[in-house]
Amino acid sequence: MNQDLIKQLSSFNLLYVEDEDGIRNNIYEILKHMFKNLYLAKNAKDAFKIYQEKKPDLIITDIRMPKETGIDLIKRVRKTDSKVRVIITSAHTDLEYMLEATELHLVKYIIKPITEAKLTEALEAFIKSYATAPVYNLIPKWIYDESKSCVIGPDVEYILTKKENAFLKLLINKNRIITYQELETQIWDDTNIMTPNAMRLFIKNFRKKLPNGILKNIQGTGYRLVI
Repeated sequence: MNQDLIKQLSSFNLLYVEDEDGIRNNIYEILKHMFKNLYLAKNAKDAFKIYQEKKPDLIITDIRMPKETGIDLIKRVRKTDSKVRVIITSAHTDLEYMLEATELHLVKYIIKPITEAKLTEALEAFIKSYATAPVYNLIPKWIYDESKSCVIGPDVEYILTKKENAFLKLLINKNRIITYQELETQIWDDTNIMTPNAMRLFIKNFRKKLPNGILKNIQGTGYRLVI
């Protein structure tokens, strides 16, 4: 698996669900160093509990499991979450599930046996699924999800205010210094005046939600990201 893909995956959390111990352990050995966090489950009940607690970015799940299938699991997830990416693994005999599974907005459907080549192709599809989505890598293990207005780092998740979200989006899209004037005219609420104290408080709170040192003040000019 190429290093560029591994670097990209390092910003994301994965939940892997497989009831067969041998397969689960083998795939774990391949994936364990690729993701920021890797959570394992051997049935749909445990998987859904982990999903609710950890909110992973990607779920890879087998179809045939005791009591509840992987399809049932993803249907439960999709009731409240349309954004989490899903890869389903199955045996050839599970192809009758294909039509039902396509309605769950999958990234990929892997036919067993799961090889590293098949896994690589699926994970590349996972990364490409963000190509048109507003999710950005800030630094390794830190991402900015514009659609959710949040910055996610190791063991932390910060919800951005409307101004903070707009400012971070502007900093990323322009990839240059954002002047004080631009901050006032494009980010600030027209009903409020951007006083020096208000701006300092805004920046102070904004920095707390970013990786250390990523927001640089250009004295007398404005701010830019150092990434």
